[in-house]
Amino acid sequence: MSDPFIGSEAIAAGDLDKSALRRRYTRLFPDVYVPASAEPTAQDLARAGWLWSGRKAVIAGRSAAALHGAQWIDADLPVDLLHQNRNRIPGIVVRGDRLGDNEVQLLNGMPVTTPLRTALDLACWYRRHTALASLDALARATSIDPADVLLLADQYSGRRGIRAARTNLSLVDGGSQSPKETWLRLLLIDAGLPRPRTQIPICDEFGKEIAYLDMGWDDIMVAVEYDGEQHRIDRWQYAWDSRRREMLERLGWIVVRVLAGDRPADIIDRVRAAIARRASLQGHGRRSA
Repeated sequence: MSDPFIGSEAIAAGDLDKSALRRRYTRLFPDVYVPASAEPTAQDLARAGWLWSGRKAVIAGRSAAALHGAQWIDADLPVDLLHQNRNRIPGIVVRGDRLGDNEVQLLNGMPVTTPLRTALDLACWYRRHTALASLDALARATSIDPADVLLLADQYSGRRGIRAARTNLSLVDGGSQSPKETWLRLLLIDAGLPRPRTQIPICDEFGKEIAYLDMGWDDIMVAVEYDGEQHRIDRWQYAWDSRRREMLERLGWIVVRVLAGDRPADIIDRVRAAIARRASLQGHGRRSA
């Protein structure tokens, strides 16, 4: 057995005895186990939490997002369940929010909130940056339209967190490819800069798409990109980044590169300087003409 399972059921079926269960398996939640060698994913933990509920709960929140294919859902996060049993269990958060009949679907035999309902819960339950990181990942995985989620929100006008949820949903962008890109996009918006477009396609002289920029403004050809650790330690990635940077400069783009550890205020100053530089270059071009 590699998937999470209920220990008492395995013993009753004769698949294991109590001694083997203790020696070879790790308990995730009361009476729910996985092999001792396993490294449970967020999806595994979602199933384990559902089993703990006696197969009665609905998987929701970030756990549902993971089952819908959203990336960047950390396996260390608590499992989100909608369930009547509100007993506190380490590693599980149980909520009693109302559910509509059309807001649950079966995934791998488990009841899971639909992508739209999952998005609404994420927007209501979590603080802005946490919510947007998961919402962006869910939008990328499922192509949900935030406008449809806002329509669903209209059915829950008195729900706790619904006002913040509407603001969160207005900022969802499935073009973000990591929580850091979500963070960077929100930093730019909060600084009063125009909302950047994400995943900007770059074409060669024949109109073929050859690259994508993380985010930026097409009209002024200024982009902002987040370079993760891989960009510095992977030699192939580093070489490609260098060639890509040269190509973008030849095409006339100004690219601000952000690294882990960069101070937010410095990032904003650099972006503003790049935009001012573009304005100056455009002004000089008009005067020359």
